[in-house]
Amino acid sequence: MNKVLVIAPHPDDETLGCGGTLLKHINDGDSVNWLIMTSMQNSDEYDADQKQKQISTIDSVANAYPFKKFHQAHFQTSLLDSLPKIELIKEISSFIKTLEPNILYLPHPHDIHSDHEAVFSTAISCSKSFRYPYIKKVRVYETLSETDFSLRLNNDGFKPNLFIDISDYLERKVEIMKLFEGEIKDHPFPRSERSINALASLRGAVAGCEYAESFISLKEIL
Repeated sequence: MNKVLVIAPHPDDETLGCGGTLLKHINDGDSVNWLIMTSMQNSDEYDADQKQKQISTIDSVANAYPFKKFHQAHFQTSLLDSLPKIELIKEISSFIKTLEPNILYLPHPHDIHSDHEAVFSTAISCSKSFRYPYIKKVRVYETLSETDFSLRLNNDGFKPNLFIDISDYLERKVEIMKLFEGEIKDHPFPRSERSINALASLRGAVAGCEYAESFISLKEIL
């Protein structure tokens, strides 16, 4: 049995990026766990009803997969890159040491959102083999509306080298994504059901299957 940890800068990144793969892991009997790095709870931008709704949504999503364990850190959205890196490292390292996962899923380091960059750079430092010897695989996922909008002139774009067939899980992935009310809207909004299906179809065409999710495999120790 694998122990899987997906680290999401915000609730919904895990579902957009690798929801089908996580469902496949669970169906295969793996222990799948969720770490969310940001929260509304310490922000003055949201009222009490919005904060309670986020808590309820996260509970619903965690049960829908279902995740073995989940934890939400209470860092504010869009401020992760302004925090001392050691604060993020302590949060991630503590959860990793508790779980001892052998597979990590992380956001792409060059996503347009600064929180994604901050999470990747911090989390990857918590995957060193001499400190975390149980981590054998590190995979980077793509996030609709973040990875695709990172319009860079250099060569840092998302170049997948791992494809996972999610043909049996795409419908359930979309159902779970719909639990995040307000995060999925009608096309041409990038986080639409049509866009999610289209990306899965494109990745499936590359992989020779109906639907797939794609990743950059950064580390695999056999």
